[in-house]
Amino acid sequence: MSTKRVTIIGAGPAGYVCAIRLAQLGQEVTVIERENLGGTCLNVGCIPSKALIAAGSLVDKIGKASAMGITVEGVNVDVEELVSWKAAIVKRLTGGIGVLLEKNGVQVIYGAAKFKSATTVEVTGESGTEVVEADDVVIATGSTPIELPGFSFDEGDVWSSTGALKPDRVPGHMVVIGGGYIGLELGCMYRKLGAEVTVLEATGGALPGQDPDCVKVIERSLKKSKIKLMTETFAKGYERDGDVLKVSIERKGEPEVVECDQIISTVGRRPHTEGLNLEAIGLDTDERGFLAVDKRMQTKVPHVYAIGDVAGQPMLAHKGSKEGLVAAGVIAGQAEEYDAKCVPAVIFTSPEMASVGISEAEAKERGLAVKSGSFPFAASGRAMSLMETDGFVKIVADAETDEVLGVHMVGPEVTELIAEAALAIELGATAEDIGRTIHAHPTLPEAMMEAAEAVHGAAVHIFQAK
Repeated sequence: MSTKRVTIIGAGPAGYVCAIRLAQLGQEVTVIERENLGGTCLNVGCIPSKALIAAGSLVDKIGKASAMGITVEGVNVDVEELVSWKAAIVKRLTGGIGVLLEKNGVQVIYGAAKFKSATTVEVTGESGTEVVEADDVVIATGSTPIELPGFSFDEGDVWSSTGALKPDRVPGHMVVIGGGYIGLELGCMYRKLGAEVTVLEATGGALPGQDPDCVKVIERSLKKSKIKLMTETFAKGYERDGDVLKVSIERKGEPEVVECDQIISTVGRRPHTEGLNLEAIGLDTDERGFLAVDKRMQTKVPHVYAIGDVAGQPMLAHKGSKEGLVAAGVIAGQAEEYDAKCVPAVIFTSPEMASVGISEAEAKERGLAVKSGSFPFAASGRAMSLMETDGFVKIVADAETDEVLGVHMVGPEVTELIAEAALAIELGATAEDIGRTIHAHPTLPEAMMEAAEAVHGAAVHIFQAK
């Protein structure tokens, strides 16, 4: 296997994983990073948001502990200390990536990258400009938050998801624009920390595109926690009146004003390719900003690859990491291609939600006959002991072959439980396979086993009418 010089633009979950694997495979690797190792995910996305969400959940649990006979008084949230704790986690993880890159012999150059040719990249950093030559180049530049007209991110009145993760206070009343997973995760977190929260969603319900049965549970929980969800609502603009922000909205065709002291705009993300000078190498993006790639993560330009958010939906860190491993294998001469049967999605709302594979509706659209089985956490002893009994596990299986097509969960720790479901689909397991697998008791994963049994009307701990 010959050694190649490989340049990777971007050190997020796609880029740094690709770099480390390439180094493991004996390649000469250079990573160009504009800001911080770890990219959006580790610095201003997945990791810091889940740290703050965990803190909010702890405050919420303390508030409910009296049901167990545990009374806690005088709970106080020190926002400065909370943000400092979150930052320490981020620093530890990004520092760890730096160590891994160094130990694997990966060169890191900080600066903005621009193509001069398909195998030549110009990097402009604090110390000046240098040119990096390579045999292959991997684009892993990630994505950025979309700005809604009238709500430019000033990280003062209007927070992006980035600004929302380094607050200087818990707002009194927060308006969240966008009822997708980012908006609801942040909204739930701030509600648990004590803020009043109103969510504005343009469609007819929360979490557009997710399993409707799971969404119903989330919407009930939002109502129970006094988060106001305003659907079919469009944010038009805002103005400051003293300490009050007046958000102009159009709700079901009628104008209204919502008053608050903080706005978060979370209407999605877009691929980040600005400044790369793609036209110089004959590469262009589609109408949504993505770069087209084949199963080997190659673009139409020889020697240029694309991975992560810039390479298409779903824009998830773990999908990008997988693509990074594929691209590394291909560049190193291995017989690799992206052939994942499914990509799990996890949402850290309250309760959590997770999904992998296809839904019942999607299966029917493909002309597949399906059968499904659900098991409620209300019948789980472990869920009762956690005082988290909202939700269920639902398995969708092929009616003819019994192969598991999709698994959709909402409830306690389902973001962890979904791994078993993803493995089952990847291995082509049947509902019977899962149902016959002994699951430890008392645990939450038993709900997966019971849901599999329910596909065949044989769940033991719930009654299923014949």
